[in-house]
Amino acid sequence: MSLYSLQKFLYELNRDEAVQKQCRDDMDALLEKFDLTDEEQTALRDGDIGLLYVLGVNGQILMHFAAFLGIEWFDYLELMRQGIRQHGPVRAGVYAMTGGGDSFTEEDSR
Repeated sequence: MSLYSLQKFLYELNRDEAVQKQCRDDMDALLEKFDLTDEEQTALRDGDIGLLYVLGVNGQILMHFAAFLGIEWFDYLELMRQGIRQHGPVRAGVYAMTGGGDSFTEEDSR
């Protein structure tokens, strides 16, 4: 997986209007500029917030991509939860899950 390239793509998309325009006009050409796996490219093309989260994209970067796609805040949060249910625990990055996604706090185990 190329988490750095994936996050760099989203970072540039979030900050650069020319990149945003290219994404709307010719996403495939834009994706070619980054070292991304097929899974990452598909997640970006599909706007699959849940899979991008599971792949390890930082939430601060991902929330701007969700806004770019027109996804509301509470829907964004639910899409991340659905991503875990559909694709399994977060695989990499600062949100990597070592407990299989299960809560480890006493409050959540009731």
